Amino acid sequence: MSEVVLAYSGGLDTSVCIPLLRERYGFDKVVTVLVDVGQPRSDIERGNLRAKQLADEHYTIDAREEFVKTCLFPLIKANGSYEGYVLGTAIARPLIASKAVQIAKQKGIKNLAHGCTGRGNDQLRFEAIFRATDCRVIAPMRELDLAREWEIDYAREHGIDVPVTKDKPWSIDENIWSRSIEGGKLEDPYFEPPEEIYGWTKTPRGDRAPQIVEIGFELGIPVSLDGVRMGGLELIEKLNRIGGEHGVGRTDMVEDRVLGLKARENYEHPAATILLAAHKDLEHLVLSRAELKFKIMVDEAWSEMVYMGLVEDPLYADLNAFVDQSQKRVNGSVKMKLYCGNALSVGRQSPDALYAQDMVSFDSQTLSQKDAEGFAKYHGFQARLLRRKGI
Repeated sequence: MSEVVLAYSGGLDTSVCIPLLRERYGFDKVVTVLVDVGQPRSDIERGNLRAKQLADEHYTIDAREEFVKTCLFPLIKANGSYEGYVLGTAIARPLIASKAVQIAKQKGIKNLAHGCTGRGNDQLRFEAIFRATDCRVIAPMRELDLAREWEIDYAREHGIDVPVTKDKPWSIDENIWSRSIEGGKLEDPYFEPPEEIYGWTKTPRGDRAPQIVEIGFELGIPVSLDGVRMGGLELIEKLNRIGGEHGVGRTDMVEDRVLGLKARENYEHPAATILLAAHKDLEHLVLSRAELKFKIMVDEAWSEMVYMGLVEDPLYADLNAFVDQSQKRVNGSVKMKLYCGNALSVGRQSPDALYAQDMVSFDSQTLSQKDAEGFAKYHGFQARLLRRKGI
């Protein structure tokens, strides 16, 4: 019997893949694997229902806690962001791919499939994991060069109920860290996104009262909200709701994909916006100037590796080793003001702060201001010397 394991989301692309794998590739058995990384429960239930109707065998894997601990905590510590994108989809794909590989190994299946197109980044993120096995990799959307409108018609012909129409062909991907919306008129970078595309954030409004939240960190990891300790999953879920009420975390950007194509992308990520801003603010309180300068380069390299899906590359482990070392003093709390789409740091404290108030204060008598005169005499000395020489 010819069998294939399909990384399944429950959306249009992967739902269409199931009959295509039978009709166009001749597989007798399609096994679907849906990985829960914090999608809405309704999406999980709808995906399970579709898979049970369409697939020969289906698995649902709850990887939410693993996603937070092994993917999102390292992301926060590395201030993960690619051109302003908080990497929600990018960092989830290798984990989802690894779960599909696990099922394939358990069942002795040598074929792995995904529903990614040949234009985006996700094909690379899945296949960086898939191709590390001895399995054949199948990508129906890419290999058959399918258009989205064709998929919608094909789904209808096969009785596949998917919440996508030609008038609203949005492609939506959600997990606990971010929600991406693309496709249709959104592909025009000059088109203003309609409010209907947003599901996590309310329209930013100036008449809504600001809200202060305090986030506690230990070793660079968020561990408490407003003084109450809680796990990462719960903390992120709560911040998504709180931040969404204030319209925090909308990104509308032109993004450079790995293939070289520029693409218009729309994202929602309230908790990610708040946590990344708070974490970076706390780092500025506790890390030295040299550490901060070098870590910017490490964070950028880390983010690019994640964006490309290269989390199995040795460099990724090397970068994480430095990041983990840098986070040993990133302990304390940050107050964030949420207002009209903004998340602003308005206060921070740490037992490991390098901030010396008794020295920096205007009223300080700890240091003599006269001691700085010698330093000032040599500051910019070389530039002054060149001017004197007329060079």
